[in-house]
Amino acid sequence: MKSEWQLQEAKVNLSKLIKRAAAGEVQVVTVHGKPTAVVVSVEEYARLTRHREKLSSALLDPELAIDDLDLARSGDTGRELEL
Repeated sequence: MKSEWQLQEAKVNLSKLIKRAAAGEVQVVTVHGKPTAVVVSVEEYARLTRHREKLSSALLDPELAIDDLDLARSGDTGRELEL
């Protein structure tokens, strides 16, 4: 399905553009061939703009259960380098 719209096309097909964005498809609107705006679903917008708390604040939260944290360390030791 189409995900890039010229501004004039977007105006004429606004309902279609909105329905596709609401279905989870990112829609890009261009002006003079340059990407200028992006239309996304409300859910995606909320995900992108949600407030992210500092790690230190989260760790100091008395309501935080230690079981909620994934404290496993990666076994990856990196790559071999010849010096």
